Amino acid sequence: MLSRFRCKHVFVSMILFIIVLISFSLPVHAIDNSSDANSLMRHIDRLWRSDSAHSTMSMTVQTRRYSRTMKMETWSKGKEKSLIIIREPKKDRAIATLKVNENIWNYLPKINRITKVPPSLMSGSWMGSHFTNDDLVKENTYEDDYNSKISFKGLRDNINTIEITSVPKENAAVVWGKVVTLIDQEKFVPISSSYYNEENILVRVMHFSQLEIKDSRLIPMKMTLKPLDKPGESTIVEYHDISFDIPINDNVFSIKQLKR
Repeated sequence: MLSRFRCKHVFVSMILFIIVLISFSLPVHAIDNSSDANSLMRHIDRLWRSDSAHSTMSMTVQTRRYSRTMKMETWSKGKEKSLIIIREPKKDRAIATLKVNENIWNYLPKINRITKVPPSLMSGSWMGSHFTNDDLVKENTYEDDYNSKISFKGLRDNINTIEITSVPKENAAVVWGKVVTLIDQEKFVPISSSYYNEENILVRVMHFSQLEIKDSRLIPMKMTLKPLDKPGESTIVEYHDISFDIPINDNVFSIKQLKR
């Protein structure tokens, strides 16, 4: 879908998002041992996740050539099912993306057409952002796919922090050679995640901000992704509202629903 937006072959791989990233969340007080790297990363994995969720959000994409903001509504059920519908701007209204397991379909209302994203286009940019179609189907977790250890503990920018370095487990199907996550030691929320390629070169950084309590969990409502090979560019995702563990009919995640 969205051939006019196939402007870059960029990367991102964080669970996080764009489709709400949801499944089995823990409340803020659920960490028993702050010195346990695996427990901390399990908590980070599950911050935005629950059995189901509904959210409204905006995504702002800044590139060398343009800046654009979209407002979206999303529904998720576990890690397998997600639906995103664009509400604004008017020219993009009702464009929708459906994810079921590892399949993605896109709906273009202007031509009333549903297309399935083929494997050859999975690395293409989603809606002109620094996220790719492939990011929407990835279900990697730190707990399952990485070995994590504490690499630093102490003050940074006057914040008590824990730095955790995660490297892929043998035969894990991940794209990163290393991920370094900085966590607020008192609030147990991520401050930033730095992503390295297999040559150990830092290629992108995700920053987390605007903390709010939602359904008994403290979560960052704003995420800023910066690709280091494109200075000045970024994709910012801001949640306006998010509700966890709500009833969602499976019919929502159907191809027919894309046109409604």
